[in-house]
Amino acid sequence: MESESEMAGPITGRKVRVAVLGAGAWANRAHLPGWVRDPRTELVAICDTDLKLAEEAAQKFGAGTVSDNFREIVAREDFDVVDVCTPSSTHFELSMAALDAGKHVLCEKPVAFDFRETLRASDIAKSKGLKTKLGFTFRYSPAMLYMKELVDQGFIGEPYIYNAYEQNSQWIDPQTPLRQVDPNADQSILHVSSLEGYGAPVIDIARWMTGAEMTSVVGTMKNFVPERMVRATGTMMRMNIDDGDIFIAEFANGVIGSVQTSFVTVGNYPGIEVRLYGSKGAVITRLVEEFGVAETIKIATPDDVEFKEQVVPERF
Repeated sequence: MESESEMAGPITGRKVRVAVLGAGAWANRAHLPGWVRDPRTELVAICDTDLKLAEEAAQKFGAGTVSDNFREIVAREDFDVVDVCTPSSTHFELSMAALDAGKHVLCEKPVAFDFRETLRASDIAKSKGLKTKLGFTFRYSPAMLYMKELVDQGFIGEPYIYNAYEQNSQWIDPQTPLRQVDPNADQSILHVSSLEGYGAPVIDIARWMTGAEMTSVVGTMKNFVPERMVRATGTMMRMNIDDGDIFIAEFANGVIGSVQTSFVTVGNYPGIEVRLYGSKGAVITRLVEEFGVAETIKIATPDDVEFKEQVVPERF
């Protein structure tokens, strides 16, 4: 049996080489600048079905290879990691092609719309000793990292209750073009939108902070604003999507929790807030830009029950 490092290929002592699939707005705003500014990585290739976008991005960020054919890119031997930053419906096909080619994969959410396909991709990666990662960046905010340290150090004691909120007003105006939806989908069925786009990060944080998986959930999803401008068509359309949802959950270690997400609720986005209450303490962390402050963290204890804002240590 080969070791993970032997199967994946050792990359110690040199830069990690990256190919990015997708040259749209999010790739240009986040992924490509991130790879370029990290001294540990080298941007090798950019691929997009719109070759002009790929060429423009390659010129801007210094990639040596450009293509509009993802299969040609993932088959190359001169890089280590595939970054999938394309529309949601393409994530699974591209990720699987990268894994089949023996590449490590960073993928934007979701990997697939059927969780069983996501588990299949995970199993394939494990069998090949490949590393995979989803773009859940809220984990890495300074305040959230500090919260995790407090939890790990035992500040809250035994965790009891987890609450999460997503107050995102990004599409509160029906005229704002809605992206990553299928205008040809069956509108008699409610399609997942907010829960996938804005619920996923706080669900990820729930698993991370509580140290356990959710074992059962019950909830509801609702379409509050049915008529919307759709970016793919440039017209107002009936889109039966969840733009608001609430659910409660039980975790394997006994924690109970609740999650509320929406992209039609008033408030600055990204606009997430997570709370964890335990036997010894409680922590509330908000990643919401308000009055020039991007994030806050507050703590309380049984002897000092008023939540007091904390200064995030410089090390974070």
